[in-house]
Amino acid sequence: MVVPLEMGWRHLLFENWPVEPSVVDAHLPDALTVDVHDGHAWLSAVPFTNVAVRPRGFPARVGIRLPELNLRTYVTCDGEPGVYFFTLDAQGLLSVAGARLFQHLPYRYARISLELDDGRVRFASRRCQPGTRPARYEATYWPTGEPFAAPEDPLAEFLVERYRFFTESPDGTLRYTGVDHDPWTLYPATADIETDTLLTAEGFARPDADPVYYYSPGLDVEAAVSRRWSEFPGDA
Repeated sequence: MVVPLEMGWRHLLFENWPVEPSVVDAHLPDALTVDVHDGHAWLSAVPFTNVAVRPRGFPARVGIRLPELNLRTYVTCDGEPGVYFFTLDAQGLLSVAGARLFQHLPYRYARISLELDDGRVRFASRRCQPGTRPARYEATYWPTGEPFAAPEDPLAEFLVERYRFFTESPDGTLRYTGVDHDPWTLYPATADIETDTLLTAEGFARPDADPVYYYSPGLDVEAAVSRRWSEFPGDA
């Protein structure tokens, strides 16, 4: 990323599976360590839409909308927690190209729709980028129960209260990007997953355990520029 960005994340489903740490570790750069909760690593599929994506300081009206589906896990580096993305499928061709070039993120171009229907979110994604494994994800999801602050629940806090993500550049350099936002407000959620080949497309067997679902209406986010991990303030 060459400039800091502002955006909104809206209508998110967090679909989370507990897995053995070795399942995740086999897919990580050597510099990263699997982060665990109650002895499990976690894989999460997250469909949502970005709104008003723009350089920091620009008005929201000039921003673009970018529907997205990502598959991620939770890691540490030198004891510092963060997120690692296995894939990010997104609608915008130019945005996908820019994120791959400047943030070293594994974005893939996809055709995505997200619609609201009587309190439910209808989401459909079909990966279209040549040279990649096909992946489809179709789901309807909605909130149930009462809202709660993620930091009040240990598992929810582990899964969503993350303020950096790690990437690896083509030369193997570990990089990180800081993100800043208010604490998450979540709802318990129900999801009807009609089609999901995302996990298998990224080399994972579908977990035996039932997923844990959370929904969030969203929040606003600022993302810093990508930096080498050797520049992290906590490093000696």
